[in-house]
Amino acid sequence: MALLRCDFFSEVLGLSTSMTVLLPQRTSVQIGMTGAAPDGDPPVLYLLHGLSDDDTIWLRRTSLERYVAPLGLAVVMPQVGRSFYADEANGNRYWTFLHEELPAVCRDFFRFSDRRADSFVAGLSMGGYGALKWALRDPGRFAAAASLSGALDLARRTADSTDRPLDPAVWHTVFGCRPVHGTDDDLFTLLDRADPAALPALYVCCGTEDHLHEDAVRFAAAARARGVPVTVESSAGGHEWAYWDAKIQDVLAWLPLGDRHPA
Repeated sequence: MALLRCDFFSEVLGLSTSMTVLLPQRTSVQIGMTGAAPDGDPPVLYLLHGLSDDDTIWLRRTSLERYVAPLGLAVVMPQVGRSFYADEANGNRYWTFLHEELPAVCRDFFRFSDRRADSFVAGLSMGGYGALKWALRDPGRFAAAASLSGALDLARRTADSTDRPLDPAVWHTVFGCRPVHGTDDDLFTLLDRADPAALPALYVCCGTEDHLHEDAVRFAAAARARGVPVTVESSAGGHEWAYWDAKIQDVLAWLPLGDRHPA
């Protein structure tokens, strides 16, 4: 695969930012790894980072490149700080950057398929929340969306809650005084508004020892109560990289990559 660290200027954010990108490459003589690429434009996975991380973290903490190489799949990992993939109340417009500008910039810079059937999103922790928010708010963009240990019930995790509260500084920057419940930043509200038939396939996993496990359970139950199918995987594990390194392999195997035959 080709690995690119792309530094570019964001018109939406008004500053220079970065993304890390994996591009499929057909190879046969690499030791220990064979690379595949489709004949046409490759499918793409937008892979989102967590609260304490950046666009490089998936490659630094997992063997993602090795897992993706035989699939003929491109991976885009953007940098969004501690924004919860939101247009911040006292910061920057990271939701607009993610939802509108990033795909357009990627189309300008790289050769990806723009078909819904070839587009996927996933993330861990804050990024798991971001992935499902993107899928629920823009269901026509993706064929599948996956959350690994996502902070899925954000309305319960306010700066002053007793249930693993968020850093007040982060909460103030992102949400200010506005509530999350009942807004486009609340996954449960988005489920209420969703047309189940229009949604992408959804996947939720979280380790049973993770402090966010109850969020996954509540989200899955709410989805099913509203007629929204969701694949749920629950097994032993904490909020840590050994779990995510294993589960990203499960997510990649679950993605509906269709009838493509990368060579």
